[in-house]
Amino acid sequence: MRSSAEPKGHLYEQVAERMSRLIDKGTIKAGEKVPSVRTLSIQLGVSISTVLQSYLLLEDRGMIEARPQSGFYVRLRARELPPEPMMSAPSRAASTVDIADLSLEVHDAIMDPTIVPFGAATPSDELLPTRKLYRILGSVARRHEVLSNRYDSPQGNLELRRQIAKRSIDWGGSLVPEDVVTTVGCSEALNLCLRAVTKPGDTVAVESPVYFGFLQILEALGLRALEVPTHPREGICLDDLASAIRKHRVSAVFLSANFQNPLGACMPEKNKKETVEMLSEKGIPLLEDDVYGDLYFEGARPKALKAYDRTGTVLLCSSFSKTISPGFRVGWTVPGKYLTQVRRLKLASSISTATLLQMAIAEMLGSGGYDHYLRRIRKAYALQMQMMIQAVRRYFPEGTRVTRPKGGTVLWVEFPQKIEAIELYRAALAKRISIIPGPLFSPKRQYRNCIRLNCGQSWTERIEEAMITLGQLALRML
Repeated sequence: MRSSAEPKGHLYEQVAERMSRLIDKGTIKAGEKVPSVRTLSIQLGVSISTVLQSYLLLEDRGMIEARPQSGFYVRLRARELPPEPMMSAPSRAASTVDIADLSLEVHDAIMDPTIVPFGAATPSDELLPTRKLYRILGSVARRHEVLSNRYDSPQGNLELRRQIAKRSIDWGGSLVPEDVVTTVGCSEALNLCLRAVTKPGDTVAVESPVYFGFLQILEALGLRALEVPTHPREGICLDDLASAIRKHRVSAVFLSANFQNPLGACMPEKNKKETVEMLSEKGIPLLEDDVYGDLYFEGARPKALKAYDRTGTVLLCSSFSKTISPGFRVGWTVPGKYLTQVRRLKLASSISTATLLQMAIAEMLGSGGYDHYLRRIRKAYALQMQMMIQAVRRYFPEGTRVTRPKGGTVLWVEFPQKIEAIELYRAALAKRISIIPGPLFSPKRQYRNCIRLNCGQSWTERIEEAMITLGQLALRML
């Protein structure tokens, strides 16, 4: 007969309760990995099947989650999360853009290696495949000593274009190499595509908030921006976009459908299809930035807007800067029916993209090394995103809101109204921490109480201390 002091329930339930207490008390924090099944089996002197049953029970309760080929991790539960931002409500009038000076100031701070890089949307150096990439680079240079030192075609290296076309199957495309133009990063791709479909003074409809790098291009080209309300999870509001193009003479639309910068929003597939069909029907070019599309955390890769394009009016732009190497600056575009214009502009702008760097990336894509690498960094970014959200909940002022990205590396934080983002940016910089203030993501300098944080850096004590400091600086402004 069991004594009253003896634990009740099956052995796997007892193990589950023990782990549950560790999680509830914060011994194992949200986002952290729990001991492996084998390790816990040895530590507790129970069978592997008992531990596995206990983990499955905790998974059913929503306390942990399994990640393929990685193990079990503590989940962020709804009651532990800060609230989310609401749908944005920007001004409905088109305006000129004036962010160049603030952009330059912020960019200078981002580049300082001594500063905690919450501002730069780039990965930790140790997460990049640098050694592998440079081995490939050396090998390609030795094998193609003459070819790699020549100008490449303005349209780009044929093998790289072939690899990009082959990978288009992943996002719902069916490209051939002749559809692709390689560029100096995604920025040049967007610049060339904008120049192909607009002229100075034209109006471009954009998400709000919108990636400030795109606003910089609009400003440089003398274009006007029309902000459209955007949901932090589902992206641009289609009703508002339809209204905007009815009321204004819109020459082009810019969207980032997959893990938008800065919100991290991912448009539902139904919305993507409706958006492309609506704009195609009106003959309005759609510029798509898909630099984060490969960095999804779970499930299958989301489709690009380009997957629904039947008329060639979607100009897809992307790069390998957010995945393989920011420093290589190798991007690409699929400009649809504007291919000839983009090729001409590319020749006039930069002649061609660096030959050796294109060849190295093409070889990495063709070898299968890219896919293996992506599987690893998706897990890392998913964990880092959870850790950052948890730190916002723990250290930032009450009432702070934060987004819930399912991919990418950026997080949007909305503070209580009293907190001025630019003032916080400068106070943080004095503490050797960089952030991006919200006004940079709006041509009218809206989002004065918001910031964007980079989650691409590996979680360390230095990162946690920086989040504590940011929270303290924000609290002083209340």
